[in-house]
Amino acid sequence: MQGLKQIHGFQQPERDGRWVLDLIHIHELEIFNEAKFVSLRFEGSTDSYEDLLHVLSYLPRDLNFVEHTSELDWKEYQRARPIIIDPGLYMTTKSDIFWVTQSRDVPTAFKLFTGSAWVMLTRSFVEYCIWGWDNLPRIMLMYYTNFVSSPEGYFHTIICNTEEYSNTTVNHDLHYLEWDNPPQQHPRLLTLDSFQEMNNSGAPFARKFAEDDPVLDKIDTEFLGRKPDSFTPGGWCIGNENHDNDTDPCLMVGDTGIIKPGPGSKRLERFILDLISDEKFRSNQCK
Repeated sequence: MQGLKQIHGFQQPERDGRWVLDLIHIHELEIFNEAKFVSLRFEGSTDSYEDLLHVLSYLPRDLNFVEHTSELDWKEYQRARPIIIDPGLYMTTKSDIFWVTQSRDVPTAFKLFTGSAWVMLTRSFVEYCIWGWDNLPRIMLMYYTNFVSSPEGYFHTIICNTEEYSNTTVNHDLHYLEWDNPPQQHPRLLTLDSFQEMNNSGAPFARKFAEDDPVLDKIDTEFLGRKPDSFTPGGWCIGNENHDNDTDPCLMVGDTGIIKPGPGSKRLERFILDLISDEKFRSNQCK
């Protein structure tokens, strides 16, 4: 699991399918020189990267965390059947998509899946999506360029229609969320009132947060041990020149290969073990 990194600046538009085309260029990114896992759409972390590395290092290396279902419900008629034209595929400037009055049938050559746009994928699976040594990834690339909110279906449909990878899915996006009842299009904003449930969940990520909400400072302090305007401390921190507790403890950098998991690793370990338990793991794959 060494070399786990995030793709920063890789924004997935909510409404159109043009981001899918970026996949054919991802191999140019440095991340593929080292990474075993690729995490798309990082938003808010409730565990340090060292907690994540520590727990992930004990897992099989072929697991893909993709929340998914084949029950399309309302998405069939609002996402799958509509035909759209995205001018961003042909123009240098971004503009809104166009809706065509006609609709299309749900495909029968493959089964559509949908789910969370936040995924953590193995290098092997992402390379399969890029190189497409069979034709399915290319077919999906073309299909989802004309699909509303394509991040909610592209990887999900490929992985569950590929025998080599369908049994590698963990049906969760590793996020803590709170929904209205009945659920709205987006989850509720998390606040200080959400902190304890967030903590109890064990999930390593959470969303959504309002900008500069006080709960973010509480996460920094109690989950990450991070001081204002400083890095999240880790095993690579060896102190500061003043040797005091008031100055940033990471001003002096030691061995960046040292991993020093904190208390959050135990919480994350329980969370992951529950996801891959006999009761949940196989029974929730590509249904």
